[in-house]
Amino acid sequence: MYYISIIITILATVVYNISQKSINQSINPFISMIITYFTAIIFSVLALIILPIDRNIISSLKQLNWASYVLGLSALGLEIGFLYVYRSGWSIAIAPLFVSIISTIVLIIVGIFIYKTKISSMNALGICLSIVGLILMNKK
Repeated sequence: MYYISIIITILATVVYNISQKSINQSINPFISMIITYFTAIIFSVLALIILPIDRNIISSLKQLNWASYVLGLSALGLEIGFLYVYRSGWSIAIAPLFVSIISTIVLIIVGIFIYKTKISSMNALGICLSIVGLILMNKK
């Protein structure tokens, strides 16, 4: 599952960005999001029925915490954000990488201060190289 999960994530990210870039610019972005989430709900229900995962729905619903709700809000922000990123002219080759690097740097800071993550000198070098990469990516 270790490699399969990362392959699924990579493929989904590629399809996600191509789809976001291909959404008709003249439509209301929230109509697009409604259809997007409706599709996600349909496939989530199908997965719940088909896949051999714990099917105790009531127990799972009782165990939900704030994170599931905030995840929904952040997913909407991500969707609308990328939709407007592409509508404003960002390149599909640059925008996802830019967002990913900045997000990773923010999460590293969160990890250090909130989750007490330790950063090695090799990790710090990687962070510095990522920042240099961001600067170079934005040079014309």
